[in-house]
Amino acid sequence: MFRRLASIAHCPDDAGMARERIVSGESQGGEKHAASAASAASAASAAFVPSGLAVRPKTLQDYVGQSALVERLSIAMEAVKARGESMEHVLLHGPPGLGKTTLAHVIANEMGSTAWVTSGPALNKAADLVGTLTKLGEGDVLFIDEIHRLPPAVEEYIYPAMEDFKVDFTVDSGMHAKVITLTLKPFTLIGATTRAGMLTQPLRARFGITHHLEYYPKADLVEILKRAVVRMGISKVAVSGFDAIAERSRGTPRVSLRLLRRVRDFAEVRGTGAIDAPAVTAALKLEGVDDLGLDEIDRKYLRVLSEVYEGGPAGLEAIAATMGGDAGTLEDIVEPYLLQIGFLSRTPRGRKLTTAGEAHLKG
Repeated sequence: MFRRLASIAHCPDDAGMARERIVSGESQGGEKHAASAASAASAASAAFVPSGLAVRPKTLQDYVGQSALVERLSIAMEAVKARGESMEHVLLHGPPGLGKTTLAHVIANEMGSTAWVTSGPALNKAADLVGTLTKLGEGDVLFIDEIHRLPPAVEEYIYPAMEDFKVDFTVDSGMHAKVITLTLKPFTLIGATTRAGMLTQPLRARFGITHHLEYYPKADLVEILKRAVVRMGISKVAVSGFDAIAERSRGTPRVSLRLLRRVRDFAEVRGTGAIDAPAVTAALKLEGVDDLGLDEIDRKYLRVLSEVYEGGPAGLEAIAATMGGDAGTLEDIVEPYLLQIGFLSRTPRGRKLTTAGEAHLKG
């Protein structure tokens, strides 16, 4: 018996209404042609596993890094399983690529339940949320990515669902309006966001466990890479290869795995087939990634701040306009790592290039 993994997406149909598309490991109907198609494709589907899913851990024991969070989650899950209850609602916030989605699947797997995946922008009206909530089974996990982007009208419906496992839904309007109360099965909401400050206080207060995910140290990234090469079937990897990739991974597992795939391709096509320090250096030079993991947009940001604004301080909007980019992208994707490694500082007057950042540009 395979555990069902459902992914929910909302797409406008011809009538302008939202419809749900559910991709599941189980049959959603009894059609004969669906069964025969599944049987015909079984060999191919068994052979194909998306690389992102192949390297993801399934249990907390296999999860590398974020030790404080893992300890908190293991205690909470052990306690609720002993009491026969569903897991408390969890809010995970931090930079992208640190494992928020992976943790949601791990929690669902540990609790023996189903993970339903959607995002804040996909739930653009109350009917979308209600339709999703009513499909949840007892103890299921609902993962909402970018939860800070939930529309206010939708957010109001999620409060009673989180606290009392019910939704009051109004149908019709005017004198014919009536309120229908839908009782939900106990579930766990896991919210993920890169911008925790944009969450409303009422929503934040309803999460029982809140945790900020930190960047990973080099040792944890090396361990993640070692486990990944086993699952990806890569055999020729030197210790220097692991170290070189980890040093360029910006403290982010998603970046580590992306660089590993690029280096593997380069080694197989242009190199000896082995992933070592020279192969990593040559492969990532083609990708525009330097020894510290900075890519072209990072270096462009630093150059604009240094050459156009003479090291700053300068406003984020001004820097984004000069680069021809989006201020939100720079703030969420570029700036966190530059701040972490000390190349950038935020002052009341704006962004300022540090001495270390200037030295890196000249070097």
